[in-house]
Formats: sequence, C-alpha cells, structure tokens
Amino acid sequence: MRCFPVLSDAILKNGLLQQHLQGLVLPNIMGDGGLLNSPTSITGLHLVKVWLPKLSVVLPPGIGVQLTIATRLELSGNCLVGLLSDLVDILVDVNITANIKCTNFESGTVQVVIEDCLCILGAIKIKLLSGLLSLSVNDIVLNKLRATLPGLLCPVVDIVINLANIQLLGTLNAVIPVGTVGTIHYHLASLPFTSGLFLGLDLDGVVKQVGGSIIPHDSSASALPPLLDKLLVLGLRQSFLNAVLSLLIQIPPQTFTCTPEVFSGASHLQEAITTLFPAGCSTCHETGPLSIKLMLSGNPFILLEENKATVELLVMIQVFIQRLDGHILNLLLLKADLGLNAHVSITGGRLVLALSLGSTSLSLESSDVGISNISILKPHCSSLLAETLLPLINGALGIGMPLPNVLDIPLIKVDIQILVGLLLILV
Repeated sequence: MRCFPVLSDAILKNGLLQQHLQGLVLPNIMGDGGLLNSPTSITGLHLVKVWLPKLSVVLPPGIGVQLTIATRLELSGNCLVGLLSDLVDILVDVNITANIKCTNFESGTVQVVIEDCLCILGAIKIKLLSGLLSLSVNDIVLNKLRATLPGLLCPVVDIVINLANIQLLGTLNAVIPVGTVGTIHYHLASLPFTSGLFLGLDLDGVVKQVGGSIIPHDSSASALPPLLDKLLVLGLRQSFLNAVLSLLIQIPPQTFTCTPEVFSGASHLQEAITTLFPAGCSTCHETGPLSIKLMLSGNPFILLEENKATVELLVMIQVFIQRLDGHILNLLLLKADLGLNAHVSITGGRLVLALSLGSTSLSLESSDVGISNISILKPHCSSLLAETLLPLINGALGIGMPLPNVLDIPLIKVDIQILVGLLLILV
C-alpha cells in the first residue's frame, strides 16, 4: 500500500483529522452490575489525544480510492460505580477503511463520495484512577464503544476527506505563468482513473496569451493506459500541447542580408539562385546583395505517434533584392514545410521540447523574374533554416511548459512515454 505525501500532509500532518475528531460527542455509558453489583455510569467522556495516526492508500480499479486510517484514541471521563466516583482513561485502537469514489465531474473539478466506511476497534484498555475495575465494567465499556464509535468516526472521516479533496484540487487547478508570453490554467479533463497502485490524471488547461486571448484546442478526454508499476501517470493530449506550442513559438519575421556572417552557406545559395535565372532576364542580374525574409505561417502542430514526437511547421522564405530607389524585386517566394524531430524531457518541473530538422518540403509560391524550377534549392534552404530559424525556435521553447505540482509529488527521475495522440509522464 502507498501513501501519497499530499494525502498524509492534508489529513494527518496538517491536523485536519485531529481537529475534527476533537469535536466528537461521545455518549454516556450506563450499565448494571460492576463492583458489588452496583450500577455503573461513565459520563463526560471526551477525546484527549489522537495517537500515532497512520494512513495508507489502495487504488482499486476504476475511479476510486480505498483509504485506511489506523490510530489510537485516548478518551477520558468520569466513572461512577455505585457511590464511588473515579476518573476513567480509555485507550482504543481504531482502524477505519473508507472506499471513496470520485464523481460529479464538472469544469475540471470532482466531488468525492464515501461509498462505504468500515470502522474496526482493536485493543481497548480501560484504567480507573483508583485502579479498581471489575470485569463487568470492562464489558460494559467494550460493548458500548463497539456499538457507537463506528457511527461517530465515519462521518468525521467523510468531512475530512471532502476538505482534503479541496486542498488536493488546489494542486491541480493552478494558473501558472509561461515566461512572459502567457499563462496556463490547469484542470482535469476527466475523472481520475485508478488501477492497482497507479493513479492516472488526464490534464487539460486554458492557454492564454498576454492580453487575455485564449488559444482554443480540443478538450476531449483521453483514455489512459494501465501502468501498474507507476505511482502517478499524467496524460497530456496532443491538442493541448499544440495550444501551448502556439503560445511558446511566436517568432517575428526575420529579415537579413544573405552573407556568410549570418548564414555559412550564403555564397552557395546565391550561386544556386543565379543558375535559375531565365535566359534573357534583364532584371535578374541587377547589382546588390540578396536579402532574405523568414516568416512563420500558421500555427505549429505537434504530431504524437508511438514513441515519436514531430513538430510540423510552415515557413515562408522570401528572397529579394532591394533596389536603390527602394523598390523590392521579389526573386523567390518559397513555402517550406518542415518536419522537426522533437526530443521531450522534464527539467525543473517543466516539459521541454528540443527540435532538430528532420525533413523539408519546398515549393514555389511566386517569382517576379520567372523562376520555375527550384529543386536544387532544397539542401541550401534546409541549411538556411537550420542555422538561422531553428535556434530561435529552440530558444523560445527553452523556457519550457510549466507543469502543475500535482499532489505535491516531485517530477524527478520521471519517464516519458509517447503514444498516438497522447504524451504520458510516468512518476
């Protein structure tokens, strides 16, 4: 059995259980017999201390949690046996098992309902200050506590569990800044899923740009696969990741002179373009350095496949000459469809993508000078984008996608598994 640290902190270390147990209203205990067959009564019985509470968790298949709390309660009261008055101290071992179901999922939050609660009393020790205790008094106390305590303790556990649920959801429903470009408001996409020792959470979020505009995405829930050897599995859907990528990758148009200082293959690119000029083109050989403008077109798209992540990006490449009179001669306007291999990692509680150039598809959009065949330009343009644009994109992605501090479980030495349309973080 496992205990999630945040459950232990919320219920035990923060005193939530102890605080609500202090409000227990214990019934008086009345009985016949006792010392010299005198009537016996115990009144003013109250909780003095909660000893050594321990919590364990089992995750049965489905959408629930089995929670077990083991503790020892110290009770004290006044005992009247016949005409003899005394103080009585009672130590009782308690084991409470509650089956908790997550239900009423709405807007990223869930309610918890205790489907059944079993309270078992263990060893009970009764001590009178005078030291006198008859067997019949002992039996009266044992029978009364076994009949009444379970009905008193289970409602307390119900209150504590619901309060703890509010605290736990606070670790999920978090608004986290993404550098200076926007925020992510995380929430659950569906009810938590449990299987054996594994808790699965399908995460979603509202992705906002600075200024408040929301980047839309499909918020349909995902089916998380069972992974029995993991404590926690976080699912991030492809559509959600695409919204975050659109937030991160906001590169303004880049315009520069095609020189070796900017691009190592500048001279080879210029030579290749020169060979494409049509015969008899009077304007093609005008003097002046080539200028290049790179522009992102549309939003990036991450494609998740089995054990593979690829980012598809559309880039417009304009090659032009700016004449002395300010007029721009558009030699080429190219469209480059890039397939970028994505390496995914977790660093400092952030999901980080590092991209490398995988494939380039180049097509001609227009040419003011009549160029029609651009096939020889593909390797030059691939090198151009790898040297000039890709570092800017990786720089933008370097801040990472901040992840919520789910259940206060640190994301250290985690595994990442990529499935079709789904990225899993395995803790």
